[in-house]
Amino acid sequence: MSSNTPKMSAKSRIHAEVRASLAAALWFCFLAFPLMTLSIRPGNAVAFSIARIPYLFAAVFLLTVLWRFFLRRRSFKNVSKAVLESEGLPEDLRPGPKPSWVSVFMSSKYRSHMVAFLLLAVSVIPFVSSPYVVNVMVVALIYVALGLGLNVVVGVSGLLNLGYVAFYAMGAYTYALLNQYLGWGFWVCLPLGALTATLMGLLLGLPVIRLSGDYLAIVTLSFGEITRLVLTNLNITHGPRGIGNIDPPGFFGIDLNGSVKTFLVQRLNVHPDMNVNKIYIYFIILAIVVLTIICVFRLENSRLGRAWLAMREDEIACQAMGINRTRAKLTAFALGSTWAGLAGVVFASHITFINPASFSFLESIMILSIVVLGGMGSIPGVILGAVVLIILPEQLRFFSQYRMLLFGALMVLMMVFRPGGLIQSTREVYIHRGGSRKNAPVPEAAPNRGGRS
Repeated sequence: MSSNTPKMSAKSRIHAEVRASLAAALWFCFLAFPLMTLSIRPGNAVAFSIARIPYLFAAVFLLTVLWRFFLRRRSFKNVSKAVLESEGLPEDLRPGPKPSWVSVFMSSKYRSHMVAFLLLAVSVIPFVSSPYVVNVMVVALIYVALGLGLNVVVGVSGLLNLGYVAFYAMGAYTYALLNQYLGWGFWVCLPLGALTATLMGLLLGLPVIRLSGDYLAIVTLSFGEITRLVLTNLNITHGPRGIGNIDPPGFFGIDLNGSVKTFLVQRLNVHPDMNVNKIYIYFIILAIVVLTIICVFRLENSRLGRAWLAMREDEIACQAMGINRTRAKLTAFALGSTWAGLAGVVFASHITFINPASFSFLESIMILSIVVLGGMGSIPGVILGAVVLIILPEQLRFFSQYRMLLFGALMVLMMVFRPGGLIQSTREVYIHRGGSRKNAPVPEAAPNRGGRS
């Protein structure tokens, strides 16, 4: 009798899961009944059909069953891990964490090969793709630079910045205004745009040094909206009409769409409709992304980067250890805004037209989503998050009006089953017993709800 008890309990559990899935499918079909059964025919005639309801019911039922299965599987893994930790086994006998494929391929043994392969792959894209693909890749690389810059502020330092798009706008408008009124070129305005954004970062960092958590988020959000409204109401920026006819980057006075394009089309089989200026901008933003990755990687492993990590984990303990929080916060804001300024200059030269609507609050949310989805504090994760958030919606265009619905569903699944991001950040930790050293995931920073510290 006792041997049948586990089977009966498992069977009853399965029945309960099936009943819950059936109830969810019925409830969803009830809510979607007007949308799925009514349609407008030519002549404004309303047609009624229930042919799609059974298919909708079956699809929702299967998806609910899969959802519950994976949730139960994840909870089972968490319970098994807790049981192993509570058994009191010595640390040497406990099963260690399995190394991820990212930590394997990004180890010192394979790192140089992987970097060389990725650089070669992205360098070939403009010569084997259409103009549309190149434009999408330029935008994706711009968001990679923005995500890496915000990752310094949010992912590494733990400072929630919802007005990051303001520094992006500063870089773009610096180039647009200097190019229109003074005739200055791209290469002169590129460092000036970065410098302008850096100064704005310092200007924002000074009054919010003592803020954290929700209060910091509200202040930075207000700063971004104030910047957008100022750009909308200034005469020098042409208000909501924006600034057009922005010059693309120059290349020693050579017309890239002349003899250079002829050479590329004939010798390298470049698409005949390709704008060579876009290829030039592609390699410029690619160089900026590579430079950003190198700088951010070096910063994270420096003394300043460790101060940022300490500040993210606990500001009070950080100050007690003798770390200057004021300098750490100002440096994080300044360096993060610098990359936004560089990306803004490239964006203005790529689009050749900007207006305040290009720098709305949704842009800040998109950049923050890149950091959170990819993995806070993870450089490969931010790159992958930018590629997913920018390129995936373009690839889902064949779903027509349902593509954003599918994209939102994929985002929800991602946040449920991988809350740490696509590629979670790792760093070296020391285990005192045995003196070994392993890569372990960086713990997520707990949000500080205190407001002031």
